Amino acid sequence: MNVIISNKSAELLQSLTIDVIKSEQGVFEVNEIISKYQNLFYQRMVLDITALKDYTDIKTLQKLSISLDMDKLILLLDDSPEVSSPEFLSQLISIGIYNFTKNVEGVMYLYNHPNTYRDVAQYHQIEHEDDGTGSGMGMTAYDSSHGVRIIGIKNVTKEAGATTLVYMMKKMLEKHYKVVAIEVDKSDFTYFRDKSLISTTSTNIGSVVAKNSNADIILIDMNSSSPAMSAVHDILYLIEPSIIRINKMMMVEPQILETLKGKHVVLNKSLLTAKDVLDFEYEARLKVFYNLPPLDDREKDIYILNSMLTKMGFTQQSDSEEAEKKKGILGLLGL
Repeated sequence: MNVIISNKSAELLQSLTIDVIKSEQGVFEVNEIISKYQNLFYQRMVLDITALKDYTDIKTLQKLSISLDMDKLILLLDDSPEVSSPEFLSQLISIGIYNFTKNVEGVMYLYNHPNTYRDVAQYHQIEHEDDGTGSGMGMTAYDSSHGVRIIGIKNVTKEAGATTLVYMMKKMLEKHYKVVAIEVDKSDFTYFRDKSLISTTSTNIGSVVAKNSNADIILIDMNSSSPAMSAVHDILYLIEPSIIRINKMMMVEPQILETLKGKHVVLNKSLLTAKDVLDFEYEARLKVFYNLPPLDDREKDIYILNSMLTKMGFTQQSDSEEAEKKKGILGLLGL
């Protein structure tokens, strides 16, 4: 059963062919909607954005996204300049609202085929967006004229997947750049059977980096190497956000989350939803740079990994066939 909250588009939404458990019409405070529906079970909520008071203020929708499950929300936008702007759509995506449309046909499409981040990523202006925290979470766009860019990947929770992530990042990036991947003080690269991967020691990491300084990008699986720490420009700190991994991490190093503030924290092998990530950030008092689900290291083109690399400032290109598919869907949604 479903919920419909409408205002200016009430007549249009009456034509929806879905089962409705509750329907309301008017203009409501966001806290009023939260209090009514936070503990109510429903399949989908179709929300006419004009039914929200102060709906042009993204903070109103952010309150909604924190308290309700955005995977169940279908947001019907109006044609106001504020809501139609690329900046507003990008902000919707940043707070985990992916299912938005401008027409009833789009509502029905999203009801049967909910969007993922992949479907709306082109609207996400990550290179310009400010999260308002002043945490400096963006990464500078890569410019080859500035020489090699060296990025470290470091496990925070045990076995968070740094080695495999380095391998997959290399596969994605080498389509457009000259990339070198190095692991320090271990030999796990052996299992990928890729002779281009380099295994070295803390003693030799400096000379190995210097030897490969003609590359565009050097990726380093740092492990616990202090010399590797001094060799990199940026570091991705990986956390596997399972209860057991996080609790073990906190027992070993109780102040670890405090030391990660302002750094690029990636949730890896994560099954958290957008709402779960917001809850994690609130509880940990920590900004998440990216939320990566478990990935298939056999795939040749991993869209969500490409999206993270784009956020890091690298150029990534989507498959033309996928782009055409998206074009058709976006037309249906009226975007």
